[in-house]
Amino acid sequence: MKLRMLSLAGLAAGLHLGIASAQSSVTLYGILDTGIEMVTHADAAGDRIVRMPGITGSMPSRWGLRGREDLGGGLAAIFTLEDGFNPRAGDINQGGRLFGRQAWVGLSSPYGALTFGRQYTMTYWAIVDSDILGPDIYGGVGSLDAYVPNARSDNTIAYKGTFAGLTAGATWSFGRDSAGTGNSPGQGTCAGSLPGNAQACRQWSVMLRYDGDNFGVASAYDEQRGGPGAAANLFNGAAPLPLTASGDKDVRMQLNGYYKLGSFKVGAGWLGRHVETVSPAVPVVHTDIWYVTASYFVTPAAIIDGGAYRTIDSQQDTRGTIATLRGTYLLSKATAVYLQSGYLFNSAKAKYTLSQGGPGATPAAGIGQLGVMAGIRHSF
Repeated sequence: MKLRMLSLAGLAAGLHLGIASAQSSVTLYGILDTGIEMVTHADAAGDRIVRMPGITGSMPSRWGLRGREDLGGGLAAIFTLEDGFNPRAGDINQGGRLFGRQAWVGLSSPYGALTFGRQYTMTYWAIVDSDILGPDIYGGVGSLDAYVPNARSDNTIAYKGTFAGLTAGATWSFGRDSAGTGNSPGQGTCAGSLPGNAQACRQWSVMLRYDGDNFGVASAYDEQRGGPGAAANLFNGAAPLPLTASGDKDVRMQLNGYYKLGSFKVGAGWLGRHVETVSPAVPVVHTDIWYVTASYFVTPAAIIDGGAYRTIDSQQDTRGTIATLRGTYLLSKATAVYLQSGYLFNSAKAKYTLSQGGPGATPAAGIGQLGVMAGIRHSF
């Protein structure tokens, strides 16, 4: 009798575990993307560099855990932990953070998701479909403004919900860089949460987008406030502007859209940036980036995509233009090889950099660059 009762108890426990596992899930996922690139005029002397890039290829390498627990009534607990790493050396990106790409937990319901932690701002979610090349090593938006592919903030509350194709989103950060490692190159650090100064290092963003069956449009606003250690890098070779007072602002706005027709997709957009400080000694700087991108499936396994990007900084008299072309062949659903090239035109005073593959490839002022990369990408 005792043995029978133990058997029944074991069966009940097994059923309970089965139900629990059916209601909860944790997914391990990742991307490994690397290759060899050559960039001309990679220093002031005009030398070229051949290297394995350290940050991105066609996409940045990463691994992560994504979880969901069904709480009933349409409510679910959700989380994501995502680490960015460098296959070239096996080290961690995002300033050495363990989960530097994403680290958040929250609740999801039919009315949207509310999440807490380190996460993307609405700048990222607004541009993700219109800039088809995205964080590619020669993707022009990221080369001309390195914040965009790194649009994340610490200490953040985020909301995002979709209703009949219309998506609304917002983030609020109490201190956008509490790890003190810089969210993008040259931006400095800004931990925030200072007693008596709630504005210091604050960041907030909003987005509104609509996605139909074959087209979409999006708009976003992203504002960073200054604080101890902060700066605004214009990525044009000029020294970053100090952004150390809580009244200082670094604002990005964007409008964009995309259209799909069969195997063809085109995207276009504008991203404006406005940097203004409380110091009369620091000039107000406004920049504009325009872009057009497109992709075409030549066959179900062969893709050609590319884009043209243009930035103008009238205050600092710098302009840059990037043209990129990429070909990708899908060996399977998980593995692809690619060959891509980009060319950067710098105006006389500009020192924009073509490659997003890491530091050490900045040309002299007014000098253009050619980049070529062959790589492989595997997803799991």
